[in-house]
Amino acid sequence: MSAVLRKPKTFKLRSLHSEKKFGVAGRSCEEVLRKGCQRLQLPVPGSRLCLYEDGTELTGDYFWSAPDNSELVLLTAGQTWQGFVSDISRFLSVFQEPHAGVIQAARQLLWDERAPLRQKLLADLLGTVSENIAAETRAEDPPWFEGLESRFRSKSGYLRYSCESRIRSYLREVTSGASLVGAEAREEYLRLVGSMQQKLQAAQYNSSYFDRGAKAGRRLCTPEGWFSCQGPFDVDDCTSRHSINPYSNRESRVLFSTWNLDHVLETVPSELTAAILYPCGEAQSEAVR
Repeated sequence: MSAVLRKPKTFKLRSLHSEKKFGVAGRSCEEVLRKGCQRLQLPVPGSRLCLYEDGTELTGDYFWSAPDNSELVLLTAGQTWQGFVSDISRFLSVFQEPHAGVIQAARQLLWDERAPLRQKLLADLLGTVSENIAAETRAEDPPWFEGLESRFRSKSGYLRYSCESRIRSYLREVTSGASLVGAEAREEYLRLVGSMQQKLQAAQYNSSYFDRGAKAGRRLCTPEGWFSCQGPFDVDDCTSRHSINPYSNRESRVLFSTWNLDHVLETVPSELTAAILYPCGEAQSEAVR
């Protein structure tokens, strides 16, 4: 069918780094580009149209295949667009010093966003930048300590306690397993468990593993408190790139209590093996040095 006889295609158009969008319709790329430049008061020569989602340039061949109401970015000479990740990169460029303007920028990106995966990514970024991750004491971040005993005055102090409690629990599981060991090997089994317990006690049950303030060789997280899933014992890392920061807010703190750092839930957690074999954290800490 001739383009002249076809119904005009409609698009949502905006300029680079602008959240304001407006509707435009046309029967060709040239017509949409001309109308967009006129509305935005931009020069037509050197300008082009790209899909917001992935940066694909809108050309004559692709024009009629583009979905109706696709979001377009109008670029002038010298400007580039790599898809919605460009907006996220721009947001992250000021991520190190969060402030109201950054949070507002993230909310603007979420406005009118309909793709579920992009919504989740942007919402996670907004949630992270809005959190009080750097705060350490109860006075600095009271909501983080909700539900905890008053004796816990700092985030690192509570997470040290949490780590020690977890490793003690793993050790109790191993000790209780003596009843499943044959009589001829039970004495040796208990001797080994006793030796493990002595090493763990000497290392304070490796409580520093969860302490972001500990030295690099003694913790399993970044200095900001980010933990990454290390994957099952028989692979180099986690292919899903799971991560969590229990220092960020109360919900993440609670969720972290259910985390196994290898995400293998049906077997004895590998943290016990690491705690026993490397009481100073030499092996697993390599990932965060």
